Amino acid sequence: MKRRYLTPVWLAVAVAFGVLLGIIISRSNNAAGYLINKGGDMNLTDKVFYLIENNYVDTVNMSKLQVEAVTSVIDKMDPHSEYFEPEVLEEVNEDLQGSFEGIGVTFRIEKDTVTIISTIKGGPSEKTGILAGDRIVYVGDSLIAGVKINNSKVMKLLKGPRGTKVDVKIFRRGVADLLDFTITRDVIPTYSVDVAYMLNETTGYIKLEKFIATTHKEFVNAVKKLQKQGMQKLIFDLRGNAGGYLSEAVDIADEFLTRGSLIVYTQGEHRDRQYIFARRHGMLEDTPVTILIDEGSASASEIVAGALQDNDRGTIIGRRSFGKGLVQEQFDLGDGAGLRLTVARYYTPTGRCIQKPYDGDREKYILEAYDRYDSGEMFSADSIHFVDSLKYVTPGGKTVYGGGGIMPDIYVPLRQDSTEYFFNKIVNASIVFQYAFDYSDTHRDELMKYGDERNFDKKFKFTDAMWNEILKEAKKKKITGTDEQKAVAKAKTVQLFKAYVARNIFGDEAFYPLYEPMDEMLKECLKN
Repeated sequence: MKRRYLTPVWLAVAVAFGVLLGIIISRSNNAAGYLINKGGDMNLTDKVFYLIENNYVDTVNMSKLQVEAVTSVIDKMDPHSEYFEPEVLEEVNEDLQGSFEGIGVTFRIEKDTVTIISTIKGGPSEKTGILAGDRIVYVGDSLIAGVKINNSKVMKLLKGPRGTKVDVKIFRRGVADLLDFTITRDVIPTYSVDVAYMLNETTGYIKLEKFIATTHKEFVNAVKKLQKQGMQKLIFDLRGNAGGYLSEAVDIADEFLTRGSLIVYTQGEHRDRQYIFARRHGMLEDTPVTILIDEGSASASEIVAGALQDNDRGTIIGRRSFGKGLVQEQFDLGDGAGLRLTVARYYTPTGRCIQKPYDGDREKYILEAYDRYDSGEMFSADSIHFVDSLKYVTPGGKTVYGGGGIMPDIYVPLRQDSTEYFFNKIVNASIVFQYAFDYSDTHRDELMKYGDERNFDKKFKFTDAMWNEILKEAKKKKITGTDEQKAVAKAKTVQLFKAYVARNIFGDEAFYPLYEPMDEMLKECLKN
């Protein structure tokens, strides 16, 4: 009885499924036959894309699909290999070339308006008469004020080939009508040395932002300038320096090391081990040096720090570096696209691998610094535990550790001080930064009369009324604190405000001399 009732049901299902399966098998066999006969030389990827392009139910943008596929594959390999579409690659390369073609201004978008922070000295905008504080309202016929424009779009409008012209309409405080300017674009140099000056009569300070094509040349010029001013020892600041060109890092390390010293070596599955040694007599071989690093120091910065540490040359101060020790080579894919592919790993002279562990989770890898807060590492070196198998010894007998990043010789943790709570909150909320920007913008002429940042620092008075303005902004953002915390905040805000204003009025290099008294890591350097 059961057989009599169930057979028709299963038969119907089987027939229906067989019809469906038969259609699929028929199509697959036809396509497979074509690929066997005519596409025998195709690899798996080509075959799949052929099938999609010629058989998929809907129209497919094959170029877009291929880019998505390549990006997905690269993302899963390691956190630093990357595919770049043409417009992105051009921008990325430009950032490391040491120059670009444009109008020569630094700007920020303030209240939905492009505000000129400064003009490049001798650049096309300065020559045309553009001033710091000017607002760009139109570029050509395009209104860019009040339309929620972003930095990328502004850059595309202002950059362009050397010799081409761009018309802009400018709003300037105190002038009723918009001002018309025609700017001829030119080659605009970019710089990697943020600042180079004497901290005292004998100690020089150089802060390096990144390693670009002109970095070694800039560094040499900075050293020569400081040596003329009496520099006997150097503090070299690589905090927040995310790296760049290996060749520039090698050339800078060479300035500190004797000829024949090993700087770094690389090795990969398809790359033989390659040793890089110091090749010449360096300018700073006999100069005591301290290098500052932190969790933002990566790649080329770590190569320099690791080379000096492993050669017992100088002192590394700060916090453990990022841990980016993978070598990328750039390959041209045609049509302006490119691939930066990891081909090897960096190793310090003692054999330490700079690269920190990676488990395939890119976001976790990038945000690993947050884990250092959770573990307590950022606040105490005692929270860092090294494995004995990763212990290395320098020629001078100093113990150093591998496992990712460069561990400094002297660790400077972040401060945990409850009295600084209110100050940290108003700084993190950009209240001090914004107030300094607005004050600079509305008092530019009188501030310029101070002449330079040193004179401004000595003579400018930060008033109670100014502090009350900051307190009002804090209240609007519901930031509260005790009287003690506010007193501490006021004392620290005065110096930070001055540093921000100095940068807005006198240029980026004016910031550091005024910020110096607040820099705990720099204070530690000056003790040693």
